[in-house]
Amino acid sequence: MAKLPLFSRQLLRCSAHRVAGLRRYATASTSPDGASQPRFDNHVKLVEVGARDGLQNEKKSIPLATKIDLIERLAKTGLSSIEAGAFVSPKWVPQMNKSGEILEHILKHDVPARSPLTFSFLAPNLKGLESANAILSRYPTAFETETQRLARASGTADGPRKPALEIAVFAAATKSFSQKNLNCSIATSLERFGEVIKAAKDADLRVRAYISVVLGCPFEGYDVNPHRVAEIATDLLEMGADEIALGDTTGMGTAPRTKDLLNCLRKAGIRNEDIAMHFHDTYGQALVNTAVALEHGIRTFDSSVGGLGGCPYSPGASGNVATEDMVYFLESLGMDTGVDLDAVADIGAWITNEVGKPHDSSVGKAVLAARLRTKEEGRTGEI
Repeated sequence: MAKLPLFSRQLLRCSAHRVAGLRRYATASTSPDGASQPRFDNHVKLVEVGARDGLQNEKKSIPLATKIDLIERLAKTGLSSIEAGAFVSPKWVPQMNKSGEILEHILKHDVPARSPLTFSFLAPNLKGLESANAILSRYPTAFETETQRLARASGTADGPRKPALEIAVFAAATKSFSQKNLNCSIATSLERFGEVIKAAKDADLRVRAYISVVLGCPFEGYDVNPHRVAEIATDLLEMGADEIALGDTTGMGTAPRTKDLLNCLRKAGIRNEDIAMHFHDTYGQALVNTAVALEHGIRTFDSSVGGLGGCPYSPGASGNVATEDMVYFLESLGMDTGVDLDAVADIGAWITNEVGKPHDSSVGKAVLAARLRTKEEGRTGEI
């Protein structure tokens, strides 16, 4: 487990749920004969979505400089994947209208980072992907292609690491949400995404596919068929998507229903390595559901610094689970995120203040309060 900074270690020692022997969570692998074999993997990848999903629905106009500052601060915390923008119509999502400039900034400047970075950009249609590709074509050597990334991962390539780029598409698990969010049926959305995925793969880019409302829909309630989710996920993987991010957009997910969904995907032949979980904390169940997913073998989770986020088509749903809360929770279980908790706590306080939102991370606020107490005690002890 990566060593936590002092204030975070103090908090962990005080946790009532901290146990002497940290549990190791099993996941599944496949032996050469095809049999499922247990293995132990304590590394968890956090995908930071604050700069895109976290900010996209804010009413207050957020300056481009603030968005770039947020991305650059996050890059220094040890995060390895950051959602940076979306190539969508500014008519529908005004906050994302400078995403092209964000991408160009990333390609033109050496963004300081503690670990190799992947930047993700949403492109829900061919027009959005063409806009992204037009920028990428001007900087063909400034980013790492998927082929180069895989070669590096296999140990057949070396040299200075450039940022990798990823394209994301966004499907829905229910008819009603697809119509509200995408203005089309699920089948039509998949046809469109198939075109985007093919074009992205032709451009040698990695593709991430989201599926929204997998554990509850604001229009259809809890009646989300896990088998339908598995079908959509399978379709997207067969189209060429590299990863499926399952979104509990409403935060209605519970432990039993999260378990049922993941079991359904496993029975459909979908590997844990191809799944990420995207939880919202509307009903306070995000960390509970995270623990269920860990037990199942999932090792990639989305989170948003300061708990920023929400969905305009999901009334009452709160933001994404906070990155600070996820780092603290995972590390307290003996998992390794590689993320500096104190650093993201600082960023969470800063960005929520910048956008005028409540700071929704309990852990972030606790880390800052512990630091303040330590400083005050130090001053009191001075002679």
